[in-house]
Amino acid sequence: MYEILEPGMLVRNPAQPDWGIGQVQSRIGEKVTVNFEHVGKQVIDGRRVALELVFTDQN
Repeated sequence: MYEILEPGMLVRNPAQPDWGIGQVQSRIGEKVTVNFEHVGKQVIDGRRVALELVFTDQN
């Protein structure tokens, strides 16, 4: 799943719901850097953590 992630996309770590929503900063190989609301910047191993996309209503 991490292969489709691009900077600017919003994600959630289902294993850490208290982190809040995060914005993808970069993806290099399987490493995804995400800036989360409550814990700041985290580097996630996309092979181990299945980040969930968050869709916002633009209406």
